[in-house]
Amino acid sequence: MNAPELTAEERATYEWQMWLPGFGEAAQRKLKGASVLISRVGGLGGSVAYQLAAAGVGRLVLAHAGHLRRSDLNRQLLQTHDGLGLLRMDSIVRRLHELNPRLEITAVPENVSEANAASLVAQADVVVDAAPLFEERLALNRAAFAARKPMVECAVYAFEAQITTFIPGRTGCLQCLVPAVPPDWKRQFPVLGAVSGTAGCLGAVEVVKLLTGLGRPLAGTRLVMDLGTMEFRRLKTARRADCPVCGPG
Repeated sequence: MNAPELTAEERATYEWQMWLPGFGEAAQRKLKGASVLISRVGGLGGSVAYQLAAAGVGRLVLAHAGHLRRSDLNRQLLQTHDGLGLLRMDSIVRRLHELNPRLEITAVPENVSEANAASLVAQADVVVDAAPLFEERLALNRAAFAARKPMVECAVYAFEAQITTFIPGRTGCLQCLVPAVPPDWKRQFPVLGAVSGTAGCLGAVEVVKLLTGLGRPLAGTRLVMDLGTMEFRRLKTARRADCPVCGPG
């Protein structure tokens, strides 16, 4: 991974996180040279994007289609009321640049599909899945494993949030957990904005760990949180021998 030098402005901006044990300028340079793909930049993926922009990741590839609806505003904190009816991506890019004007953004006003997943994944070092539909999630999973790129999987429902990290050659994949698209799943579901934000922040931490080599990512472990009761569980994930994406065959 390219690790460009930091400017004086960047050293001042990221000073406090470079004080982290083992972090320093070397880790910050890794973040600056990194590229991260985020699939859907709404309540969940938007929080990931915002935290990565704040942390100094050099380039974000953002895939999200559609126009802002009023019902998005309880959780999509990169949006504002004056953007109602307009392309979500316009506000996403503007808000991220307001936070970090040095950030390079590749804005793709499309949702991930079988047609574009491989080309999107090819542009990133790490992939983040924050899509609401399993068709998108599974397409991204296949492309990430084909390209041997790690994928941070983030999901929310009501008060529950789940985070895990899939690493090709080391862990199973999303299709091991979800062999097929659930027939009764819908794009619209109950969610509290703060739950999306919590999961997004944790997903961003996973990305930083993968890019810098610090800490221990949730590889082979699914963190399941019920924020209604504040119960947290760590569940082991396993590779399915017959998985068409990551199985031995």
